[in-house]
Amino acid sequence: MPPASTGASAATEPTGALTQSSPATETRSGAVGTDRRHRPGDRAFRRANLALFAAGVATFVLLYSTQGLLPILSADLDLTPGQASWTASAATLGLALALLPASALSDRYGRTAVMTASMLAASALALALPFAPDLTTLVVLRVLQGAALAGLPATAMAYLAEEVHPSALASAMGLYVAGNSIGGMGGRLVSGWAGAAWGWRWGLAASAALALLAALAFRLLIPAARHFRPAPVDARALARTVGSHLRNPLLARLYALGMLFMAVFGAVYNTVGYRLTAEPFGLPQSLAASIFVVYLVGTATSAAAGRLAGRLGRRGALYVAIGVTAAGLLLSLSESLVGALLGLVLITGGFFAGHATASSSVGRTATHGRAQASALYLIAYYLGNSLGGTVGADAYHSVGWDGAAAVGLAAMTLAAGVTLYATRQAVQARRSMAVDTLRA
Repeated sequence: MPPASTGASAATEPTGALTQSSPATETRSGAVGTDRRHRPGDRAFRRANLALFAAGVATFVLLYSTQGLLPILSADLDLTPGQASWTASAATLGLALALLPASALSDRYGRTAVMTASMLAASALALALPFAPDLTTLVVLRVLQGAALAGLPATAMAYLAEEVHPSALASAMGLYVAGNSIGGMGGRLVSGWAGAAWGWRWGLAASAALALLAALAFRLLIPAARHFRPAPVDARALARTVGSHLRNPLLARLYALGMLFMAVFGAVYNTVGYRLTAEPFGLPQSLAASIFVVYLVGTATSAAAGRLAGRLGRRGALYVAIGVTAAGLLLSLSESLVGALLGLVLITGGFFAGHATASSSVGRTATHGRAQASALYLIAYYLGNSLGGTVGADAYHSVGWDGAAAVGLAAMTLAAGVTLYATRQAVQARRSMAVDTLRA
């Protein structure tokens, strides 16, 4: 995923981090001048890659830890799907609200400082979650946990961009995104399986233990930042940058698309566990929790989205993603388990293709303040998850799976409208340019 910006002073970096480059780095840096950023083959490069992979795992294990537990929470606490879904939506809501402040803090206090504080605070809150006495306490803790987690997606890629040589940046970011994907899937699976065996409290405890181990691995591995320069937080400048991005029509459309695609994902994955454990399928909770393995489809389709956009253009790729997602939603209405699962595969693949296309377009579209542009995309993205997850769960409670699918189809209809409008604007612009050329 694209992240927002952040930063930090060298004085606040971990004292146990690697501070000297390997001989290979010094040799190369001597050949190219003063560029001493990490390159493949350097010990520090390997440590940075592993550290950010672990950070991605920790963050997304915690962010989605309750999603695989929603049917168990409903049964144990006598909650409707809509009420239980707040334990998932609250975390993404807290994260969305804290992204810009976390970005500003990292510009002032440092990348590794903010990432370390973020993961340790979120892990500490995770250890408290199994002891929550009721839904209200659980939701409040999840909001705080989401806000604490914001420091990582708001900072990680900024750290890599500053500390890793440009020739190796793509591979380093790819490994970080892989950690996000594995963490997102692992959080759902670990909590779901443990919850099915021993109850939701043990499910949350298992996620907390896994995330804490990953967070500690990050802290021990991450090399000290050598290229960060702290900057004062200028609230007025930040507000001007944010305002200019929000007034940019193309960026606004990309933010809307990120929100709409994620609304589908939230609606589907907050309710699919209920559907699979209910009739006509009646799967045991442990097996229903395993459905999150489908998440791996996103790894393949995210990579394929770039090639698709290269062939069809950005809007062409978006049309394909919208069509695949909508087709999956319609197929998921099937009373056949095979049909429903195939529909879920298409929904997941279409979502990731759409998200990858929209998010990658943000950085290319923004001519200034790219970190803030990406942060605004993530805010819209996670707000879409919270909104879609809650509305989808309420719709499921009211009319069953047809209601959750209808929420997703409505979101894809709006996404198609946004993309069609963009196509029309582009056609009109080309015609206007052609007329101007003829007149000239």
